[in-house]
Amino acid sequence: MKHVFFILLLVMVAASYPAPLGATSLTAGTLPGPAVNAEQLYAKQCASCHGKDGRAKTIKGKLKHARNLTDAEWQGKVSDERIFNSINNGKEKMPAFGKKLSQEQIEALVTYVRAFKK
Repeated sequence: MKHVFFILLLVMVAASYPAPLGATSLTAGTLPGPAVNAEQLYAKQCASCHGKDGRAKTIKGKLKHARNLTDAEWQGKVSDERIFNSINNGKEKMPAFGKKLSQEQIEALVTYVRAFKK
């Protein structure tokens, strides 16, 4: 609950600042830059360890003891923030992707990982 309040507070503060000079406003239906394709991103960055199905049954996944992303118990107790931080900063044998991926890409991966919940 604290995190939700904090995020809402940040959004409200950020919305109160004027746009920098030269910035263009977004019109309805436009996005800044290309949309993130989480499926392709997962296939490129994550599937070699976690598997295409998220079950971590790959050879590389078994060697590194990669997390089974379909595990309902794990999905139920882990927060989106924790998943984001694991992708961003790495964890144990999992490499950090914070310098390779944008925040938007990592957020898309968090959503994609959540879709593995059985």
